[in-house]
Amino acid sequence: MPVAESVLRLEGVRKSFGNLDVLRGIDLDVARGEVVCIIGPSGSGKSTLLRCMNLLEPPDAGQILLEGRKLSEARSADDLDYVRRRVGMVFQQFNLFPHRSAIENVSLAQRAVLKRPDAETRARSESLLQRVGLGDKLNEYPDRLSGGQQQRVAIARALAMDPHVMLFDEVTSALDPELIKEVLDVMRELADEGMTMLVVTHEMTFAREVANRIVFMDQGYIVEEGPPDEVLGNPRHERTQRFLGLVMEH
Repeated sequence: MPVAESVLRLEGVRKSFGNLDVLRGIDLDVARGEVVCIIGPSGSGKSTLLRCMNLLEPPDAGQILLEGRKLSEARSADDLDYVRRRVGMVFQQFNLFPHRSAIENVSLAQRAVLKRPDAETRARSESLLQRVGLGDKLNEYPDRLSGGQQQRVAIARALAMDPHVMLFDEVTSALDPELIKEVLDVMRELADEGMTMLVVTHEMTFAREVANRIVFMDQGYIVEEGPPDEVLGNPRHERTQRFLGLVMEH
């Protein structure tokens, strides 16, 4: 892959918690506009990998380059600001402020970090909430919204920072089955619009239909990666075959 196309590059990234090695030398290169779905069993390091990408967790070794800039392990204030302005993240738990309305949740970081004027912030927030299908819920508080609606507010909040890369960490796993589709539909639209996305998911149909590439992780390693039809349809590695055999049964 030409360097010019690379938005995010990980080289030999390692991360441990105490004696537990969670990431054991991850190499990954993500092109602009690419959708990469990361799959694997619980405890394989998927969420930690995303958290290292946006410096929520500092890697212990290796390096991360975001749009060509090497991010320091020390997580300097400059690096954090650089990452926060370019990488959006949506978590399994919605993490909305319960005492603030939907539009206030989407507006906060725009004012605090981007220093947008109030009128511009409100217009942007309204536009994004309409985009995720919540134009009629601007003033509702989180406890008046369904789980799927709260997660869509969280997506709008991340998009409000105009990120170049979006990270999604099991964003549907806390939702009832009938609410999953409304969140995945928003993610499909983002992919269609060319957003660079890394998605940790157990939604194999979504991964097959939307991803450009599937990455299978186990025990802190990338075991296998490739186009969805290859990894999901004809996996080469025995460990991938075993995992998919279990997942596809359910």
